[in-house]
Amino acid sequence: MSSIKRIYPVLATVALVATTLVSHSQTLVETSSETRFQIDLKVPDAALKSFFPEGFTSNVAPQGPAKDCNLRLIFVDRITINGPDGKPLGNGSNRLVYLAAPAKDATGANVQLIIGGLTEDPSDAPGPFGNYLPAATHDMRRTTTSGASGPILDIQDWVFAAKSGEHLELHIKYERGSGNQGKPNDAKFYSAKTPAFYQISHQEQVLDILRNTTTNPPDRVKEFTLKTSGGSYDKLFDSTVKVLSWDNILWINRTVSTP
Repeated sequence: MSSIKRIYPVLATVALVATTLVSHSQTLVETSSETRFQIDLKVPDAALKSFFPEGFTSNVAPQGPAKDCNLRLIFVDRITINGPDGKPLGNGSNRLVYLAAPAKDATGANVQLIIGGLTEDPSDAPGPFGNYLPAATHDMRRTTTSGASGPILDIQDWVFAAKSGEHLELHIKYERGSGNQGKPNDAKFYSAKTPAFYQISHQEQVLDILRNTTTNPPDRVKEFTLKTSGGSYDKLFDSTVKVLSWDNILWINRTVSTP
């Protein structure tokens, strides 16, 4: 269930244009326009390592806004999903949350390792990485308040829970700022369950860092609650977990392909 007073602007992605971004050696899977909220975490190393397949190692940044982060919790509103022909793919949209660990593969290349996720769309489970769970409970709400004076305030609420007990929930209220548009980049996303499989994501986004424990930007978070527990995720989220960065991704456009 979604209740949205205002949807953040997104850039249209045209399949014909997206196709030109994919190498002839790659197969275009889909294009999408999304909004996201990303939480950078420091979770127990030993627990995280148990999710890593052979040949992959954790890749923790020693400095910068991602310093000490070994796991990211990413809440995603996939506003539009289109196939290579430009037509809606599946339901044409979806809401999900997934766990991505910055890693190095066997060659030493920087990659993202998808270790799990919860998805609103049952047909998206187990998903491309083989480890998404269908969310028996799923709720996403985003609201924006803008008055004659004072800052623009946004509220985001996300709840995902699987029948097997995995529960990921976020509540945040914050003052919206001016996000930075990054340069387009390519990233490899590997499956922790089937490490020979990966997708290539060509993506461009606008990022607004609301709070960060390393770079210390102006703190614009007014309220924040994060609940993470249950099932196969229980060992990841003990009392030692630290939140390192609160990142609002106002829009992200992606072109996904496979080698």
